[in-house]
Amino acid sequence: MSAATTAAAPGRAPAPPRRPRRRGPRPARVVLHVALTLVAAAFLLPVAWAVLTSLRPYEETARRGYVSVPDTLTLDNYRTALQDGQLLPFFLNTVVIVVPALVVTLALASMAAFVLSRFSFRLNLPLLLLFTAGNLLPPQVIITPLVSIFRDVPLPDVLSSSGALFDSYWGVGLVHVGFQVGFCVFVLSSYMRTLPVELTEAARVDGAGVWRQYASVVLPLCRAPLAALATLQFTWMYNDFFWALVLMVTGDKRPITSALDNLRAGFFTDNNLVAAGAVLIALPTVVVFVVLQKQLVGGLTVGATKG
Repeated sequence: MSAATTAAAPGRAPAPPRRPRRRGPRPARVVLHVALTLVAAAFLLPVAWAVLTSLRPYEETARRGYVSVPDTLTLDNYRTALQDGQLLPFFLNTVVIVVPALVVTLALASMAAFVLSRFSFRLNLPLLLLFTAGNLLPPQVIITPLVSIFRDVPLPDVLSSSGALFDSYWGVGLVHVGFQVGFCVFVLSSYMRTLPVELTEAARVDGAGVWRQYASVVLPLCRAPLAALATLQFTWMYNDFFWALVLMVTGDKRPITSALDNLRAGFFTDNNLVAAGAVLIALPTVVVFVVLQKQLVGGLTVGATKG
């Protein structure tokens, strides 16, 4: 093709460039979005219904039913739940149990993961498998021996009013640490294996000991997975009801998940009031997730692009 044929004819405007044809969404992507929307709705609908129920007076739902358009929305159920349910003392019990257990779990897991990922010895792999297998152990299997052991372990009266590990904050926190360390070791050791070995080798050449390599070199690089684990562990420990019910007999010591029982009467249950209490109890986990959402997503996806 000659240049004469490609050049625009004299006195005629050049043709505008062709725009790329816009392709519609692919059927597979449409199906994926519809499926994700349905799954999200399935999770959010019960939450939205609980919030709506908590804002409706009991008399209205008893007269018109729970599946009806509300006439009145009020915060009276929340005021009653805070006063009658005595949620604040139970929330403080939860803080006393969860915060130390969370700190100890992450500290022990990061130390164990550092040793398993940075040092090669004969029991390296069996120890990692032992930590991982611990996550698969059903808690119900060890209830009887655990209660017997906790009854026989004495504690000073300063630490426990019962004089033993049983029926104390320390016992419930210790169980949380024991059950959650394995999962955290598995996650952290997998992440630490992706860090360059040259980092710790250079620190060792500069005279850094094992603790300095752990605290000053490796641990600062693990902020993202530690933040993700902290969010998950806080949610799991906060929502625990099983171990508090098994290892505590004093009702005033139990965590906030057991406070909903205070909102039930002997022969009558105000479901609107219970819904308000459930929403109040769930708020801290929502706040933690919103505050640490960026770190959680970053921690869950870190290392995903590494080969």
